[in-house]
Amino acid sequence: MTYRAPINDMLLALNHGAGLQAAVKAGHYGDYDSEIAAAVLEEAGKFAADVLAPLNRTGDEHGIKLENGGVTTAPGWPDAYKRWTAAGWNAVSGSEDFGGQGLPLAINAACTEIWSASNIAFGLCPLLTLSAIEALDAHGSSELKNIYLEKLVSGEWTGTMQLTEPQAGSDVGSLRSRAERAADGSYRISGTKIFITYGDHDMTDNIVHFVLARLPDAPAGTKGISLFLIPKFLVNADGSLGARNDIYASGVEHKLGMHASPTCTMTMGDKGGAIGYLIGEENRGMQCMFTMMNQARLGVGLEGVGIADRAYQQALAYAQDRRQGRAIGKKGDGMDAIIVHPDVKRMLMQMRALTAASRTICYATAVALDVSVRATDPAVRAAAAARGALLTPIAKAFSTDIGNEVTSLGVQIHGGMGFIEETGAAQHYRDARITSIYEGTNGIQSIDLVTRKLGVNGGASVWALLDELSETVKRVETSNDPAFGTTGAKLRDALGSLERASKWLLERLAAAPNDALAGATPYLRLFGSTLGGCKLAEEALAARDLSDIGNPERYVTLARFFAENITVQAPALERTVIDSADGVNGADAVLLP
Repeated sequence: MTYRAPINDMLLALNHGAGLQAAVKAGHYGDYDSEIAAAVLEEAGKFAADVLAPLNRTGDEHGIKLENGGVTTAPGWPDAYKRWTAAGWNAVSGSEDFGGQGLPLAINAACTEIWSASNIAFGLCPLLTLSAIEALDAHGSSELKNIYLEKLVSGEWTGTMQLTEPQAGSDVGSLRSRAERAADGSYRISGTKIFITYGDHDMTDNIVHFVLARLPDAPAGTKGISLFLIPKFLVNADGSLGARNDIYASGVEHKLGMHASPTCTMTMGDKGGAIGYLIGEENRGMQCMFTMMNQARLGVGLEGVGIADRAYQQALAYAQDRRQGRAIGKKGDGMDAIIVHPDVKRMLMQMRALTAASRTICYATAVALDVSVRATDPAVRAAAAARGALLTPIAKAFSTDIGNEVTSLGVQIHGGMGFIEETGAAQHYRDARITSIYEGTNGIQSIDLVTRKLGVNGGASVWALLDELSETVKRVETSNDPAFGTTGAKLRDALGSLERASKWLLERLAAAPNDALAGATPYLRLFGSTLGGCKLAEEALAARDLSDIGNPERYVTLARFFAENITVQAPALERTVIDSADGVNGADAVLLP
């Protein structure tokens, strides 16, 4: 089955659940025309369906090859990428100063979902290029921007992010790659990086690597790390490509999924050291890298949304076509499509509801990040930045957990055929698995949420968000619409659980940090399911008032399902956060000999 972008669902989530329309009315987007979103997404959906989706299976089956220090991608990949850049898709949110279209990040976020749904392995490449653009634009010198930004914005060149080393996974401070100062102001970098996505490929004639390394006199740990720009090919004064730099793909990984995306071991220094250029200040590389990582984390969250939606679309089509058994009470010969069975309906609704909730959370994160740089009022920008920072770990972890859960349900609905590669359901499941691991594991996102984001200004960002969600719940409660069922009550209970758990964690962070960390992962799930439930209710309320929404009742039904089947778990998650510390911290009695 091919892919069709759910444009109406996406626009409802973007404009109403994520708050883009309200931000436009408040003047935070200048002269932005809100109708452009629909036009952009329609065209993105066509490109994805016509060009990218047909290559998804091809890429999985053919994978990539490393020969003579260079990576060859799957058949059709280079041509698809050239068509992608020619259509301007890489430049959607790029700065107009460097050839970009200057559209909001929120619009590009919706496009990222489309690329990920149609062909997640392909979409991963421009996702990292966008992160490279953000880092260079925020921290690079004017000279480096003038040389590299236009090429990166257009997509003529791609970017990579290189942190991980064999002995330094999540512990970035223990990296060993070395940088030596050169007389001309550049640096010579040597070392090895692993798990580098699109570290080498044949889709562009140059790749711009962003690499963390340590200077000889640098302090220990993360305080002594610097960030360097290392091009695959050096760039001459006239902008043409020069000599090959001393950075090569020395190996590629054979992976569970994402077969079409090259995951490379990169080696620097075999020929005297890769020539690199400092980004930002010496020993301040982590600050620059976090600019890349935060952008990438939202992008990976959108990967979770996209792969979930692709799996849902395929499972729905299969359930409507596959005949087995008969509906309860039906007489006569013949079998019914499995979609008549309540448990199949439940699984499909769970897939769609979880996907819709994670979509809106990601879009809301993008809107907050947009407002943090677009609003004219400094106070509004600061509040939006805090909101974006709070939502980023939730967007990344909740959405990628959902991607894994929904693709697993997709396999289940296919039954035995889901376990067979020919249906494609297994590929979605395999491709989704990495998303909860890279760009900071979901456990690290939970820790970030609890230790860094929750406690800022005494939890001010959390309380402000809860106040907004409470207003949404109040509107549900006073809507007098019986179709909502117990949605209002379930969401109100969830808000209470989230508030109590947040206060408990704030207290334990100061008194017993390990107690707080023990509950970090269930807390993020509690936050995501409460936020997602309230956002779906907000969209359902909006859908009833929109003249161009066909069958708005389906959004009410979806919000009700989420509240009564998923958000309803909030009290149990609250108790897990508060009561599980002793069981987790005492685990050595079981785990150690």
